[in-house]
Amino acid sequence: MNQKKIVLGITGGVAAYKSAELTRLLVKAGYDVHVVMSEAATHFVGTVTFQALSGNIVYTDQWDARRPNNMPHIDLTRGAAAVIVAPASADFIAKVAHGQCDDLLSTLVAARDCPLMIAPAMNRQMWENPPNQRNIAQLKADGVSIFGPGNGEQACGEVGDGRMLEAQDIFDHLEAALQPKVLKGKRVLLTAGPTFERIDAVRGITNTSSGKMGYAIARAAYEAGAEVVLVSGETSLPTPIGARQIDVKSAQQMLTAVEAEVDACDIFIGVAAVADYYVLNPSEQKIKKDAHILTLELAPNPDILAGVSSRPNAPFCVGFAAESENLLEYAEAKRLRKKLPLLVANLVQNAFGADTNEVVLLDDHGETRLHSAPKIDIARKLVAHIARLYPNVKQD
Repeated sequence: MNQKKIVLGITGGVAAYKSAELTRLLVKAGYDVHVVMSEAATHFVGTVTFQALSGNIVYTDQWDARRPNNMPHIDLTRGAAAVIVAPASADFIAKVAHGQCDDLLSTLVAARDCPLMIAPAMNRQMWENPPNQRNIAQLKADGVSIFGPGNGEQACGEVGDGRMLEAQDIFDHLEAALQPKVLKGKRVLLTAGPTFERIDAVRGITNTSSGKMGYAIARAAYEAGAEVVLVSGETSLPTPIGARQIDVKSAQQMLTAVEAEVDACDIFIGVAAVADYYVLNPSEQKIKKDAHILTLELAPNPDILAGVSSRPNAPFCVGFAAESENLLEYAEAKRLRKKLPLLVANLVQNAFGADTNEVVLLDDHGETRLHSAPKIDIARKLVAHIARLYPNVKQD
């Protein structure tokens, strides 16, 4: 099966304009996109748009003679990783739920031999209509993945459930669905982002961290089939797809959140840049600036990762070491000191704030280098490495 081929179905609805952006995202990510439109869809967006964006012929007619055997409903899904229909109208959903095949797209879906994913788009009353809900339930029972719908303002002026997810959200769901489920049934707890230790009403001590690596790992763990809980310091990032996020500020708040969740987790990944110290006597008011030297009394924060790894029946623990020099020496010493089965080491000058990363994985078997790549790619490789190590470590 060619994992890069995607068949994108488009049915009639105002949300069809979002499908152009979805096509662009898929092509940019390296997918070979083949677009199939219902006749109604062509009243909203033209075929030329999708032909230009995908670089492939757009099909609308089941009698299209451009296929040598005149069977586009059979040929188009062969070798595809998935069929995704976005937007999927209530009418199309009903057709698929009941096995009806009266046009190219519905016939193609019935004849497919790959996963089907649907992104519904319709008026809120149509979405809530009992027959439509029964059809959605039937599709889920048949193994069809349903992405959305979202909640918000609709083209008709009403507000509620029924609007199609944004193109980026659909793309993220699709990517997640296609990843190997190497952590299926596992529960992963992560920390990410910086912590902030208050000095006064407006100032504090923190660490440099964008949270991008931790958020990418949370997404990758969900893609791998895990239930994901993310304990995060303050970042500007949206919650990763599939994760339950707990927002914290200080190291103590992060520790409290971790302790409340850790007993139920199988894997703990400490990615957060936790401040090493907190201020013993922070001021409730803003400290006024003057010419005198300001002295702060600091005390060490708890070591969250060490605390988790030393628990009885501890989860599989993964640590991170960001160093500015002597990377492997310092990182391996940290791994042994905290008794971690796996530690991810990287140089701070290569990672903080960037969209790419380059790391070395250290475990009992030695070193595994992951060369510079987008953080989501590094995260997926890390999750696959964890999945390989986990069974043996837990058995030991």
